[in-house]
Amino acid sequence: MPLFSPLDLFALAWFLIAWAVYSAALAWTEQRKRGLNSEMHRFRDVWMTQMLGREMRMVDAQIVAALQNGTAFFASTSLIAVGGALTLLRSTDELLQVVGTMPFGIKSTTMQWEAKTIGLAIIFVYAFFKFAWSYRLYNYVAILVGATPPAAQKDTPEAKAHAARVGGLCEVAGRHFNRGQRAFFFALGYLGWFISPWLLMISSVAVAVVLWRRQFASDSRKAVLDE
Repeated sequence: MPLFSPLDLFALAWFLIAWAVYSAALAWTEQRKRGLNSEMHRFRDVWMTQMLGREMRMVDAQIVAALQNGTAFFASTSLIAVGGALTLLRSTDELLQVVGTMPFGIKSTTMQWEAKTIGLAIIFVYAFFKFAWSYRLYNYVAILVGATPPAAQKDTPEAKAHAARVGGLCEVAGRHFNRGQRAFFFALGYLGWFISPWLLMISSVAVAVVLWRRQFASDSRKAVLDE
């Protein structure tokens, strides 16, 4: 007997495809439509250009530290989320009774519930690796900021190349951070599967639409967009 019904498998595939399609479409349209992420990439380059002209770079070091602290917070939060997801395995029977009493809840077996819970934990583990790697990259950014040539050499090709190098590494760190946050958002959509596969499909689309709107139709994007 299969672990999941065809409807459950279709809902899971729908969820994974929604995540993959959104990620691929975002990467393809960022530069064309000037999404919020691409605008931040542009301002990273502006930041590095401004940094070259500063004699004292404490402000730049503080900015990098702030980025590191935010990344470390999400990395630790993802570990807590992994522990919380695994804790659900200890209360499977009680949770199955609660879900079974919901109007649209579909009864699941113990093995199905545990498999869904492990899937949720895997999403948070993926998020942790993204945040942890982003944190390490920001450490490298801090080192490169410290290795920036003095302001008197800001117009030299070496200094400009170094600024581009730091900006590129900072962009990669931000990209991994964004992927970790995206995993958090889609984990919220994944929770719908614990109630119904239909709810999983609806929540997957809802998460993708909300994230897309924040990238291309939000007030924050309008605030940084250079008309």
